[in-house]
Amino acid sequence: MAAENDTHAVGRRLTVLGAGVMGTGIAALAIGHGIPVSLIDPDRRRLAEAPARVERMVRMARLMDALPKESVIGVLVTAASLAEDATADDPAPVAVIEAVTEDADAKAKVIAEVSALVAPGTAIVSNTSAIPIDELARATARPAELIGTHFMNPPHLIRTVEVIRGTHTGEATMDTLRALLAALRREPIVVADAPGFVTSRILHPMINDAVRVVAAGTASVESVDRLMQGCLGHPTGPLRTADLIGLDNLVDSLWVLHERTGDERCRPCDLLLEMVRVGRLGRKSGHGFYAYEGEKA
Repeated sequence: MAAENDTHAVGRRLTVLGAGVMGTGIAALAIGHGIPVSLIDPDRRRLAEAPARVERMVRMARLMDALPKESVIGVLVTAASLAEDATADDPAPVAVIEAVTEDADAKAKVIAEVSALVAPGTAIVSNTSAIPIDELARATARPAELIGTHFMNPPHLIRTVEVIRGTHTGEATMDTLRALLAALRREPIVVADAPGFVTSRILHPMINDAVRVVAAGTASVESVDRLMQGCLGHPTGPLRTADLIGLDNLVDSLWVLHERTGDERCRPCDLLLEMVRVGRLGRKSGHGFYAYEGEKA
């Protein structure tokens, strides 16, 4: 009953910007908990494919008992822009989650556009793995309404969410996000703002080191993952995790970390860059460090 009450407390729909891996994952999580979602993406081909992808994720979450049994699936609508979203003012969304590519300029552009369109008081959430929230806050005239999240992939299965409170993030925005995450049955862990925050600052350089070990011929991909699983308790191994993150997303995050910290461990290694260059992006492309026949997202 607590989950039902939390959902009713949110009351309004959620707007998600970006119909890529993370955007569709967050949309699936929300509608799976009965929250209606407007999913926005200017790429009409990707937008057309999004409902089927979201439906598959909701079905998988149901099969894995990751959704409340009593919840009714929320309605998903799609649009190419906020201006085209027929539900934009009926009523205003509880929050707007930006889940576009991990590029500071792209995110800042989207945040500026959203900030100019949504009603004052609407929480704007940047879903980012590495870009500091205070840096993105320069794009909005209302920085108190901006907050960061780092949902892990797949968000409909992983219950903990890293929440990044910027220097200017207001208490009302914190309260809105806490209520939303409670409705989604997610545990927020609030951290201070810094490049990579906690998870990416620790995990991504470690994955980069694991790729270097493979490139040097010290061990195979499988051996690295099995050692990290069996000896150090990593649940999936760093290289299978990289495939799940998406190697292009990993490279983008590593560059963010390298540029903002100067840490050479964060400079993407040559093997990682080459795999991205040839389109071996991990699970979403069907091939990364492992092959995923029939699982291309």
